[in-house]
This record gives sequence, structure tokens and C-alpha cells, in this order.
Amino acid sequence: MDETLTPLQRLFLAFVAFFAVLFNRRFAEEVHALRARERAALPPGAAAPKPPDHAESLQIIALLQRDGRLLDFLEESLEGFSDSEIGAAARTVHAGCKKALGAYLQLEPVLHEPEGASVTIASGFDPAAVRLTGNVVGQPPFKGALRHHGWRAARTSFPPLPAHDPRILAPAEVEL
Repeated sequence: MDETLTPLQRLFLAFVAFFAVLFNRRFAEEVHALRARERAALPPGAAAPKPPDHAESLQIIALLQRDGRLLDFLEESLEGFSDSEIGAAARTVHAGCKKALGAYLQLEPVLHEPEGASVTIASGFDPAAVRLTGNVVGQPPFKGALRHHGWRAARTSFPPLPAHDPRILAPAEVEL
């Protein structure tokens, strides 16, 4: 803000903010977070750094890298490796990534019937939860074979965003 608020403007702002904190939960949470950042002893005039776009997604990738070495596996050229060597590496990556996801995410199927079962999709279904494939004509209800039961997050408990730059997915390692 380029202009300095007058005492009267500050008084009016305090009055408006008082009622906004009382009646607007989201605004109150943002004020609380701002006060917490100020109490964290930031230098005067310094604003808390804004996390980069998609910081939460980057955090998940970093967790999969940390526990499963997923990025190392995906960025490695597989030329020159035998299928058995690739399979052995994939087992290690699979186990580590499964461990990471299990620690922070509980999954459940979108549809609980076994794959291959005949299912009926009623009118008003959520197209984000059920994708119809094949010869889709007419109006629901639709009958078809369940090809994939889908996944839904039943519980999430990811750690807070790291204090460091979340774009660092894995630090460089230097042996001395």
C-alpha cells in the first residue's frame, strides 16, 4: 500500500475488522495466521514468503521421492537394463511409495463391487466419481461391467508444508 492510513481510517478499519473476525470464520483464521507469522520473529517489514503454486502437490512428490525414490526411478534411462533388473527396482520403488502413501492417505474404492461385476449407475451420478466408457447412449440408469472400482481419499493427514522451498523435491547429496 503506497499511502499511510490516517488515525481515523485505522479506527474505521479496526471497527470493520472486529466484526469481520467475529462473523467470518475464514477471515478470523487468516488474521490468526498473520499474527502467528508476526510472532515468529520475522524481521520488521519482511512478509512471510508465499509458497509457490502447487506447493501441496510438490510436497506429495517429495514424500514419494523420499520414501520410494520415485523421481530417481522415473528419471533414469531404462536402456541397457534387463527386464529383471527393472522389475527388481520397481519392487523397491513400489514398496517405498506404498509406505509413503499409507502414512498420509487412506484410500477406499469409489464403487465397492469387485472388478468385472455388473453394476447399475443411477440417474444423478457424479461424473467425477464414475467415468462411463464404451457405447454411452441414452439416459441413466446405465448397466455395465465394472472395469476399475476407482479410488477415493477416505482420510488424509499430510504434514505441514516444509519451511524450506517446496520446489526442492530432494536435496542434492554431497559426500565429503
